[in-house]
Parts: sequence; C-alpha cells; structure tokens
Amino acid sequence: MISVNYFDNVVVVELNRSTTNALNPVLVQRLAAILHNLEADPKVQALVLTSANDKFFSIGFDIPELYQLSKEEFETFYRNINQTCMALYTLPKPTVAAVTGHAIAGGCILALCCDYRLIGDGRKLVGLNEIKLGVPVPYLADCILQSLVGTRRTQEIVEMGEFYEAQEALEMGLVDKVLPLGEVLEKSIKKAKLLGSKPPGAYRIMKQNRVEGIEERILAHWEEKQRYFIECWYSDEARERLKKAMEKF
Repeated sequence: MISVNYFDNVVVVELNRSTTNALNPVLVQRLAAILHNLEADPKVQALVLTSANDKFFSIGFDIPELYQLSKEEFETFYRNINQTCMALYTLPKPTVAAVTGHAIAGGCILALCCDYRLIGDGRKLVGLNEIKLGVPVPYLADCILQSLVGTRRTQEIVEMGEFYEAQEALEMGLVDKVLPLGEVLEKSIKKAKLLGSKPPGAYRIMKQNRVEGIEERILAHWEEKQRYFIECWYSDEARERLKKAMEKF
C-alpha cells in the first residue's frame, strides 16, 4: 500500500493502493507508523509524499469499505486519520506533496498537511467535496485551509465542494506550483533537499512557530469536532448520499 524510497537524506513516501489510493484503516495505520519512524530517524532530513501513479494522488476515504463499518470501528478509523494528519502537519522536518494525480477530499487534506504542494499541469483536480456527501470538512482541514488561503476563500471551497484544476488551484492558494507532470516528483525532491539542508534546529523552531497556533486551535475542539463528524456520517441524509457515491467509486 505504501512504498518508501530514499534519495540521499530525503524520503519519498509513495501511496500505492491500487489506482485511487483510497484511504482505509490499514493504509492509515501504515502511514502513521512510517511518519513516526521518519520523525525519529536523524538521517532523514525531509519527506516527499506522492502517489505511485499519475491518475490519483488519493481519492480520499474508501467509502465502500468505511460505509460498512460499525460506528465504533469508524470512530477508531476517523480518530486515527486525524492523528495521522496532525502528525504530518506538525512533523518537525520539511514536507512536500508531489501531486501527480487528483487530490480529492481526504487526499486533498493529506496534501494540505504538507509544507508545500507541487502539482502536475493539465486536468489534475484538487478539492474538498465533503459537503456533497452530507458531512462537514474535517475541522483539522478547515483550520489548516484557513491558514493557507484565508477565511473567505476557505468558505467558498468548503461550502461549494467543487474540484479545481491545477492552474485554478494555484490561483486560489491550494497549491504552490504547477509543473509539467514529468517534473513534479523530481522538483519536489529537489525542494525537499534544499529545505532539508537548512540547520535542522532552526528549521524545527520556525515550523513550530508557524503551525503551533493552528495545532492549539484544533486540539482545543478535538473531541467535539470529531464527534460531530461521526454523527453526520451516520445521519440518514449522509448514508443516502454515501450510498449514491459508492455507485461511482
């Protein structure tokens, strides 16, 4: 489901679960373990998160699998993915998302949790469509998005639930650079190497200065916001919308 490759002191973590890289409990557990190990490894200076294919960075939640879970099982999954996203967002090392395919919903959130996002040109879609499934954008993602693009732009993105092509995503601030598809991974590794070459102690403090306010805001409402999402996931309206979404999955 996930490949890990080393390029000098940069680690490339490659999502490799079929074509869509749909997020299920096993993939999330493995990603969490990888992040934990990379944080503790002094030889690793930076991380690049990418996909093994150029169709999907990640489609987001594996709706057909997650739909079948009991409420207790889904709660465990949802807590785990939030903790994993927080670990990625606060990782005290540089992180770059090499977005070679569509980054949808949970896939978009993973990309937002990285320090930089480089995307391939053409019709590579980015967006948060949770509202169309009858659930809110997770609070963690909402807070991070506001810090990146501002409150008003975030309102449009999360309330409309649309997908944006690469150039529009750049103009909105969802990504940092649009590149020819074949250059995305190479340039992402180069960016990670450059950032990783900075004095690690100073970089760690500067990143902490940037993310700690958002982290504190998220953690202050951690339990209630997760509970609200889970309640929405099991609402009658969401179950109906999720069932229809499964037909197109």
